[in-house]
Amino acid sequence: MAQRLNYSVHFPEAYNKLLELDRLAGSSGLDKLLVHLVRLRASQINGCLFCIDIHTKEAIREGERPLRLHHLPGWQESPLFSEQEKAAMLWTEALTRLSPESTKDEVYQSVKSHFSESELTKLSLLIALINALNRFGVGFRAEPGSVDKVLGLDKVDL
Repeated sequence: MAQRLNYSVHFPEAYNKLLELDRLAGSSGLDKLLVHLVRLRASQINGCLFCIDIHTKEAIREGERPLRLHHLPGWQESPLFSEQEKAAMLWTEALTRLSPESTKDEVYQSVKSHFSESELTKLSLLIALINALNRFGVGFRAEPGSVDKVLGLDKVDL
């Protein structure tokens, strides 16, 4: 499928602020590999191949093990993720598939037991931002790999 339009040039002031917020959330003190897993999992749920491509490559570049990336869709059953990572995936799925049912008190309490209030706020913002970016990627059919050179991902050996 061809990209529908280059959305970043039609309202660059706002889009660049969105990217700036995403960079800020990604460097907010949360574990780097956890950040990649969260972004990748939300992108998988939303079917954003553009973001799946970017976040897979970024995770590998940062040292993530490929097997963990393969296990990500089945994170609940995988022994490769820590309890904190599983809590983050639970929260990612709850906020990505947003509904009163997905954010019940039991879910929130389970997640809250693994993160401080500050970390949970940062995690929630990270999830909100990747979901916003996924809407651009899916809606306008952003081309996977098209920003590899800009992001330095063309050197990731996949």
